[in-house]
Amino acid sequence: MKIISCPHKDKSCTECLLESSKIESIINIVQAGGLMVYPTDTLYGLGADPFNDAAVKKVFIAKNRPFDMPLSIAVADSRMLESVAVINKSARKVIEQFLPGPLTILLTKKPSLSDLLTSGENQIGIRIPDHPFALKLIKMVGPITSTSANIHSHVNPVDVDMAKKDLGDIVDMYIDCGKTKFAAASTIVDISEDEAEIVRSGIISKEEIENVLSGRRDNREI
Repeated sequence: MKIISCPHKDKSCTECLLESSKIESIINIVQAGGLMVYPTDTLYGLGADPFNDAAVKKVFIAKNRPFDMPLSIAVADSRMLESVAVINKSARKVIEQFLPGPLTILLTKKPSLSDLLTSGENQIGIRIPDHPFALKLIKMVGPITSTSANIHSHVNPVDVDMAKKDLGDIVDMYIDCGKTKFAAASTIVDISEDEAEIVRSGIISKEEIENVLSGRRDNREI
């Protein structure tokens, strides 16, 4: 187990200032099928290569998560999102308004994503986290798994120590960027069929999402 602690973790960074050599070491772990814990704007996530079934299995096992509970992924922008999922008109409105931000959207997945990741379902949950480290990493390595870095059903990790306490040495690398911005889980909304259905309540409300889809102006600042 290795830990990278950002020297700027007590600051509200708008861009990631972590050394390139350290970013490269993290990328090497992901590309080799390893596990890493990384910060997002909501919780600390357990990251792995979603296109590597062996790595995806490690995520399920590390979390003691039932294999019939799908994993989400994180991407860096709408272009990367569109490479793995089908974006309909309503989804595009929600993406433009709320992402990057504390929202996970459920969309129809493309064939490039394995059924193991989605537990045989035709949908995939996708995030664009509003965190400089997460976005920098994903831009360099591509999509990664996005599930809370804890044992299934345990308390959600809002700092790296909580994640280490649960997952320990089973994770190859921990990245410590201090406490997360929101310290709460993202809202999950199913928008795969154009209409929005809230699957999990979170930071962004159902009303805010409905306002965007109906054309009413939303002035939320995330």
